[in-house]
Amino acid sequence: MNDPILTLEGAALSLDGNAGRVDILQDISLTVRRGETLGLVGPSGSGKSSLLMLMGGLERATGGRIAALGQDLTAMTEDQLARFRREHMGVVFQSFHLIPTMTALENVATPLELAGVADAFDRAEAELEAVGLGHRGGHYPSQMSGGEQQRVALARAIAPRPEILLADEPTGNLDESTGKQIVDLLFGLRDRHGATLVMVTHSNELAARCDRVIRLRDGHVSPLAEAAE
Repeated sequence: MNDPILTLEGAALSLDGNAGRVDILQDISLTVRRGETLGLVGPSGSGKSSLLMLMGGLERATGGRIAALGQDLTAMTEDQLARFRREHMGVVFQSFHLIPTMTALENVATPLELAGVADAFDRAEAELEAVGLGHRGGHYPSQMSGGEQQRVALARAIAPRPEILLADEPTGNLDESTGKQIVDLLFGLRDRHGATLVMVTHSNELAARCDRVIRLRDGHVSPLAEAAE
């Protein structure tokens, strides 16, 4: 657990808007170690999701350096970033992002097929079974509840066996009971596959389950950042 898996050195993100340039993140330096669970918390607009997107190469840093598994994400092309994510990262969003014209099984299997996994559908079936949806593989997203769709999204993210799992408010669109089930599944899948988990959350209860918590405020790491008890 001592090996760094994600490293940010003076990372910054600025975007040009109608009112001029906006600094979203400024001078973020932190290290995430292999096998760690890290919670990102802070008020709305503090930059939590933007920081997660930088870690996943889904947003390009406008300053500083970001490395994952020893590779410099800031130096990669878009194609290289896409390939790196496909091979090493799983991402779970608040809004599921399932393909509506594909069944649950196809949603999980298709990324595996694109990655050249020979047993894509067998592995997809196993991951759906692991999240309690083995019987729903032939159903489309519109035929499933929000909680079920998020389970499919979890199965899709974990099926490639990623070293890094990024989750952006994974319970944000779910009721409390369903959200707790999803969190239990998320940590269970993390434990089963040994992935490093970085999660944005507004829930203090969920953050308390992480090994460490980083608090953001106005695009900076707050001096109140502290390890979760």
